[in-house]
Amino acid sequence: MSEKVITRFAPSPTGYLHIGGARTALFNWLYARAKGGKMLLRIEDTDQARSTEGAILAILDGLRWLELTWDGEPVYQFARAERHREIAEQLLAQGKAYRCYASAEELQAMREKARAEGRAPGYDGTWRDRDTSAAPAGIRPAIRFKAPREGETVIEDRVQGRVVFANKELDDLVILRSDGTPTYNLSVVVDDHDMGITHVIRGDDHLTNAARQTQIFKALGWDTPVYAHVPLIHGPDGAKLSKRHGALGVEAYRAMGYLPAALRNYLVRLGWSHGDDEIMSTEDMVRWFDLDAIGRSAARFDFVKLENLNGHYLRAMPDAEIVERLKAVLPELPDGAALQERIGAEGWRKIERAMPGLKERATTLVELLDNASFLFATRPLALDEGARRLLDKSGRETLAAILPQLESVEPWAVAGLEAAVRNFVDSGGLKLGKVAQPLRAALTGRSISPGIFDVLEVLGREESLARLRDQVHAG
Repeated sequence: MSEKVITRFAPSPTGYLHIGGARTALFNWLYARAKGGKMLLRIEDTDQARSTEGAILAILDGLRWLELTWDGEPVYQFARAERHREIAEQLLAQGKAYRCYASAEELQAMREKARAEGRAPGYDGTWRDRDTSAAPAGIRPAIRFKAPREGETVIEDRVQGRVVFANKELDDLVILRSDGTPTYNLSVVVDDHDMGITHVIRGDDHLTNAARQTQIFKALGWDTPVYAHVPLIHGPDGAKLSKRHGALGVEAYRAMGYLPAALRNYLVRLGWSHGDDEIMSTEDMVRWFDLDAIGRSAARFDFVKLENLNGHYLRAMPDAEIVERLKAVLPELPDGAALQERIGAEGWRKIERAMPGLKERATTLVELLDNASFLFATRPLALDEGARRLLDKSGRETLAAILPQLESVEPWAVAGLEAAVRNFVDSGGLKLGKVAQPLRAALTGRSISPGIFDVLEVLGREESLARLRDQVHAG
């Protein structure tokens, strides 16, 4: 076996890159980087009926967005079918596989008999040692692997520990269908060998496949890779992860406004840990990651934790970079095109100037953009329920009273605006909130916003005074 670590991420392109697949890709990527090795990408598209070009593009796009770069060109499994057939024929020639002429009806009868006898449904070996001269005419045979019947197949798994399978429980699986197409387990073994894969890191739902693949590796005299089967992700309630829990495609998280660095940080902590560290850079992950720290119990997906973590990454990100991220997420939103037109160049400048206050109050890019909508809203502003309550008769009277003070501020900057408001408050014996809250409601249409002096400055003199007058006159 090569000394250099080579891992692989091998998704089936029958749908999007879901969150469990993204974590598997991350673990493979981290282990390869941690060990100075490579992560290869293999698209397991042997199920041509269910594989789609759209799913392939979604997987590649999702990996790129997560910044999980693979080494070399993607390998497409279906394109290697001839090589897989060659190995099936080799096993046949060596007496390690055999032709099976069982019909679909016979196979169904075997399954029903096994179930009736309380056994796992499987092939009973009818054609294992039977002379093919007895083969029925006009039937194209499948080729079955001649699995060992005695003893055990042992997986020394880096996560699960020693996993033992009784060989009598593993039947002779088909490696080449009667139409000549190779099956999954054969294709995986051949590809892992030919690609020089040293470590297979994947979900623990593949443990039985690991036993079958180990048997094929041994029959071919090839080195078996190191296996690490990771427990699956569950929902907060402990049930298998479903769409209601967050089992969505990576592109859905992008559209919801999560940052790739935050999602990587969250995913790496689902089943792997490094002491009590919660927030870690990608460099930290690469430096610390090892298979031995992956737990054996299922991790639980928690949207609240993901949001909190994303908020941390947002606050730490430079303002200009957040603006670029916001622009990139716009096409993902249902009204993205209209929003882009409404914001315009001036709107983006305002958003960046207001960013220090905006990013303190948001956990996702979408939430931040929504919170910033007052910056490019058209007059007269639509008011939310909280703002309407603040702009009652008393609130509008307060606005009318402070308006002359604000009209006299020159230059229009935070220091002068704050001084004018505080002078008004002090001279009237008022509390700051009594004035700031109706100001916020009139300027943003909401009861929550960045600091009111920052809001006044970013909106500018003309727009701020116009919005205040709108509400004064509305009363």
